[in-house]
Amino acid sequence: QLQLVESGGALVQSGGFLMLSCTAFGSIASINSLGWYRQGPGKQRELVAVISRGGGTTYADSVKGRFTISGDNAKNTVYLQMNRLKAEDTAVYYCNSMAILNGSSRPYSYWGQGTQVTVSS
Repeated sequence: QLQLVESGGALVQSGGFLMLSCTAFGSIASINSLGWYRQGPGKQRELVAVISRGGGTTYADSVKGRFTISGDNAKNTVYLQMNRLKAEDTAVYYCNSMAILNGSSRPYSYWGQGTQVTVSS
């Protein structure tokens, strides 16, 4: 099994910043990607940003220019630097990984428990 441990969620004022981090633990053969999704009140879960093992990144249009995703392959860790936060960024942020565990031949999707980010206006 793979466990994703998230940290960094907090209450912050509009215009402020936060950094989220997520580390993958387990018997990991390889991690294809690490990313962040979020689910706001009454909304569906949506992609925020994802980074591939090779360093390629994808962002939601709503966060481009404000959020930066980065990864440390040696530590199986992904970071999300969030700047110029807005009230509409308020959500539970979930870490996701597409990973292959030792003994497996294909990648599976794994989710963290989520960390709350609240932006006060």
